[in-house]
Amino acid sequence: MRVVIVTESFPPDINGVAHCALQTARHLAARGHDPLVIAPAVPSVPAGTSDADAPCPVVRVPSLPLPGYPQVRVALPSRRVAAAIAAHRADLVHLASPFVLGVRGMAAATRLGLPAVAIYQTDLAGYARTYMGAGEGAAWRRLRAVHGAADRTLAPSTAAVRDLEEHGVARVRLWPRGVDTLRFRPDLRDAALRRELAPGGEVLVGYVGRLAPEKRVELLAGACGLPGVRVVVVGDGPSEGTLRAALPGAVFLGRRTGDELARIFASLDVFAHTGPYETFCQTVQEAMASGVPVIAPAAGGPLDLVGHGRTGLLVPPHDTGALRTAVTALAADPALRAAYGRAARTAVQDRTWAAVGDQLIAHYGEVLGERTVVAA
Repeated sequence: MRVVIVTESFPPDINGVAHCALQTARHLAARGHDPLVIAPAVPSVPAGTSDADAPCPVVRVPSLPLPGYPQVRVALPSRRVAAAIAAHRADLVHLASPFVLGVRGMAAATRLGLPAVAIYQTDLAGYARTYMGAGEGAAWRRLRAVHGAADRTLAPSTAAVRDLEEHGVARVRLWPRGVDTLRFRPDLRDAALRRELAPGGEVLVGYVGRLAPEKRVELLAGACGLPGVRVVVVGDGPSEGTLRAALPGAVFLGRRTGDELARIFASLDVFAHTGPYETFCQTVQEAMASGVPVIAPAAGGPLDLVGHGRTGLLVPPHDTGALRTAVTALAADPALRAAYGRAARTAVQDRTWAAVGDQLIAHYGEVLGERTVVAA
């Protein structure tokens, strides 16, 4: 099968959309299919990372940084999208979190008579609320337009499926995300790293992700004041400066990736996610695979991932007091943390990228079959 993946983001970008697109391309290539990626251009490529390392060819289209958020690139109008899809002789177009580049990919697929599978991955309406205080209606109109034109939309959680259907998007199916259980595992817990981060033997409560307004990382301020607790923040983004002031005593490690990130995850005692707008939340799965109990908002993707009172604790979104209370409870009970951590690892150990990749290929097959029936 010849598949073109049109994605709003791709490595060296570090985010859920880029990671999922990369894993999809890897799995398609590993299963003997022929993927091509179309993604926004990036200004530079970090040492040791380039498109030459990608599992398939990558076509980059011109892009500009999003004003006020330069880590996010927005693709510019380009004829390369349709030309690349046609040149690849695609059987199907995969739209990864379509909003700008994906809209062009959808238009090209329609002109070429190709089926399209759209992956819903970003709560753009929630971002509109956060950044503009309005604009949710416009975001949903754009989402309905592109997803409504696709043959099938795949959403990563039951909450995301429900949200799409309530806003008039048809042909929605559930497709979760995988986790690398070989990279993220409990035995990477590092005593030397723990001594460095918590020289007084503090309980390590960690956040991993973008440092941006929609992530609400400032909610960890209450946990920073707890005796015997050290907050560790991993990631970068436009909110880093204000968060350093808002989280006194927290350790900021900046952006970490790969095996180094896995070692940090396994060395935490508690993982605390604060963002209320997650359609899935990959870092929650990575913490669970690392054998770490999770505290997360009772909203969106974490509702599917965190078993409240079994693998972690769910708290009301935006509630710094509830988050502090949950951290206090887990910090005071090592046995409970250990039990939750073991259950968390068990819960995700079969959610491999290979397993969910095969589910995706099955969706492709169904869509192609439906197109064949209609054509007949």
